[in-house]
Amino acid sequence: MKYILASGSPRRQALLKQIDMEFEVMTADADESYTEGTPPDEIVAQLSRRKGLAVYDRIKNTLKEDTVIISADTLVALDKKVLGKPKDEDEAFKMLSALSGRSHFVYTGVTLIYHSKNGVKDMTFTDGAEVFFRSLEESEIRAYIATGEPMDKAGAYGIQERGAVLAEKIHGDFYTIVGLPIVRVVTGIRELTK
Repeated sequence: MKYILASGSPRRQALLKQIDMEFEVMTADADESYTEGTPPDEIVAQLSRRKGLAVYDRIKNTLKEDTVIISADTLVALDKKVLGKPKDEDEAFKMLSALSGRSHFVYTGVTLIYHSKNGVKDMTFTDGAEVFFRSLEESEIRAYIATGEPMDKAGAYGIQERGAVLAEKIHGDFYTIVGLPIVRVVTGIRELTK
C-alpha cells in the first residue's frame, strides 16, 4: 500500500511518522475559499476534500499500486467566527487576546481517497475539540508572538509547541487540535481498504 499526504504541514507529517507510516508528501494546489456563514465543520470538510481531489486528479493516471491519499484542513472558531492564520503581529495579538480566558473550538476535516484496481472509494469526516485558554497577560501574549510561532497557525497558536502553556484544558482529541485526528484516520483507512 502506498500512502500520500496531501499536505505540506510539518505537524501532520510528524503525526504520521509517529505511527511509523511511510508516506510521500504532495502538496495540493486547491482553492481554499469558502462562502461566508458556512459552519466551520463544513468548511474544513469541503477544503480537505478539495485538497485530496486536487492531488488525486493530478496523479490518478500514473498510479500503479493501491494508494491512499490523506488530506486535511484545520481551523479555529471563536463564537462561530473563523480565525485563520494571522496576517501580521497585530492580528495575532487580537486573536490571542480574544481567546484569552475563554473556550473556543478547533475543527479538522479529513478526506481519505483509496485508489485500487477495483476502483476508487473515499470518505470525508470532521472532528472537533474544545480548547479552554487561561487568562493571558498582555506581556506574555507579546512574548509569545515574538517567538514567531503564531504566524503560520490558525488561531495564532500551536498547542503542541510553546502554545501548550496557553491552554488550561481540552475536551476532545488532542490530535484534532494539532491537525490530524490520527485514530480516526487509521480506522478510516482500515474501513476503506478492507
